[in-house]
Amino acid sequence: MKNKIYKSIAVLLLSGISVFTVSSCNDNYIEDIKNQGAFDTNNYFSNEEQSFSALVGVYDIMRKYAGGFENTVTFMNAGSDDFYSGGGSSTDGAGIQGFSSFTINQNTVPLSYWKDFYQGIARANLVIKRVPDASMGEVQKSRFIAEAKTLRALYYFELLRMFKNVPLILEPISANSDFYNIPQAPPATVYAQIESDILSAIPNLPATVSGADRGRITQGSAKAILGKIYLYDNKKSEAAAQFADVNGTPGQTSQYGYKLVANFDDLWKVDNKFTTESIVEVMHTNQGSSDWGFWGQGNDEGNSICIMTGLRSYTLKTATPNNDAPDLVSGWAFNPVTDDLFNFMQGDPRMNASILNAKKFMQENKITYSPAYRDSGYFLNKFQPRTADKSNLPGPVELNFRQNYMVIRLADTYLMEAEALNGAGARAQALLDAVRARVGLTSVPVSLQAIKDERRRELIGEGHRFFDLVRWGDAATKLGSRGFVTGKNEILPIPYNDLVNTAIKQNPGYN
Repeated sequence: MKNKIYKSIAVLLLSGISVFTVSSCNDNYIEDIKNQGAFDTNNYFSNEEQSFSALVGVYDIMRKYAGGFENTVTFMNAGSDDFYSGGGSSTDGAGIQGFSSFTINQNTVPLSYWKDFYQGIARANLVIKRVPDASMGEVQKSRFIAEAKTLRALYYFELLRMFKNVPLILEPISANSDFYNIPQAPPATVYAQIESDILSAIPNLPATVSGADRGRITQGSAKAILGKIYLYDNKKSEAAAQFADVNGTPGQTSQYGYKLVANFDDLWKVDNKFTTESIVEVMHTNQGSSDWGFWGQGNDEGNSICIMTGLRSYTLKTATPNNDAPDLVSGWAFNPVTDDLFNFMQGDPRMNASILNAKKFMQENKITYSPAYRDSGYFLNKFQPRTADKSNLPGPVELNFRQNYMVIRLADTYLMEAEALNGAGARAQALLDAVRARVGLTSVPVSLQAIKDERRRELIGEGHRFFDLVRWGDAATKLGSRGFVTGKNEILPIPYNDLVNTAIKQNPGYN
């Protein structure tokens, strides 16, 4: 079997606003492509409309964060100290179960984490290569290329965080290229490339967007992505400088229009899309009428975190007087909250918006549900599948929740800037204070530990905790009881199918 990701990179077909890949598992792959009649991308990017369609295809990969069963948020949550894997049983999703217990291997790691982000990179490479020759205005050309470079950098960053050792591919690869022999690049080389790409892109991006352009990359969102990349690359002064531009005066409106939303609970209202706190946000909708036949294949548009974190066989007891329990659609019970996190959150004003205490509602005879694997009685509340948010359009309700996912939001960048400032100084104190003041909490002396604690409280279930623990060097302490091994489990194994007959080498400890 040849390498699937390089097959995906090798041939791209463009149709309408969608860009999709064709792959094959047989040794006659190149001949198969010729027989199918591959679309000639050299003739596609002729004007602005076609170029924009291709750019939309680059953005589509962002739905990987919250779309499909293998969305990255529920997966990464399961590997943190805040959540268990959950699901119907210990075999419900080999990848997520293995990651939660750190028994994951090259055969159980989902192929899509490697494949999908490289698919986005392949699409970005085509846009960057072909748009300069398109018949369109120079300003728009520069903007499209800048957006594609920033998205390519974001996708490489996700690959670096998950796998660390990855090939660096910056040009479209044809079916006749020797793409099986592209080796992994040193992580420092990949970091240098993506940092340089975003720096070159920023001047060609708009300062702000509105209307139909909401969700597209701006100067502010590019700087936030760059600041995060710098932080993970341990370039703290550079990270702090980028975040300072994004954040402005803590608690006030920044130059890009960012401001903390007054009510924390409002961030999780389904129709509260693109708030002033949102910096990088992925659009989810029920308009695509996602269905089982293509769920998780890149064409579905619903937010899968909702149904995955919902309670199994949930029933609201409507006959119970003064029943204040939520009215929910039954879900699949992934990511039950750990007792450790529940206890840590006691007394915090963000508790109820972040954690659903089903145990309490059960004891009060307000609900019933079926305890699933690793049930704790506590569930992630930010993405619960509420009955009021059910789709009334064609397609299964489970796959068509329209809640957006914020990849980066302002409270996150406040705390990342405070961390980049080493948890010291007046500005770091002001940034921490602003996050706490938004929910009515008083000031505490700033320190790296205070910032770590605040990130844990503020960003519950948003997919950041595992990466935070690894970045801080705290993963072994917090996750050792689950089986985390230092020098191995900071990153994932590269999927087996992407090793066979290629120059790719497996990550340490997974051979």
